[in-house]
Amino acid sequence: MHRRMLFSLALLVLLVAACQGPPPTQIILVVTATPDGEVAAVQTDATAEVSPTDEPTEEVQATSTPEATPTVDPFPTPTITQIQVAEQVFENGRMFWLQPTNQVWVMIVTEEGEGDWQIYEDTFAEGDIEFDPDLTPPDGFEQPERGFGKLWRENPEIREALGWAVTPEFGFVTRYEYHPGKTEDEPGYHVVLSLYEEAFRFNEADQTWRLN
Repeated sequence: MHRRMLFSLALLVLLVAACQGPPPTQIILVVTATPDGEVAAVQTDATAEVSPTDEPTEEVQATSTPEATPTVDPFPTPTITQIQVAEQVFENGRMFWLQPTNQVWVMIVTEEGEGDWQIYEDTFAEGDIEFDPDLTPPDGFEQPERGFGKLWRENPEIREALGWAVTPEFGFVTRYEYHPGKTEDEPGYHVVLSLYEEAFRFNEADQTWRLN
């Protein structure tokens, strides 16, 4: 009788287990620390093997945007403007005074339409002697005055190279251009229009001028 009851109880347990289906999957929470110090729970299947040395299957590479490389303009923009000048023509050249730089540019003719270019600071100040009354020019010529005259009188080589002035000194506003070289170290050139709109080019490379 007792054996029969045990058999019936075992059969009942088997029937109940069969009705409940397969045992539920076990869930394990693995607690890990994140880089910012917080704690995160990672859910994993109890049947999966977890190794502390496992690495993610997909690698994410950090990329950086390359810095823009500055470009050098192969043709730098020229400077074109209007400036105040003074001009006087001599037997063998001429002088220009440029107001923005307070310089006197001496042009000595070596061949027709070209020659040497020399630059001097204008040292004339109000109150200085404007001309030398002891210097008498030949008929049809003039002695330069003020800044031109001071430079001409104090530098015999300039006076010898230029000769006497053949026109008075004229002051006017004219077109001025500066064309830089392709690099910072490469010299450029200037262009100044005369009173009669002759375009004179002054080359920094060899300190010469020529008529454009």
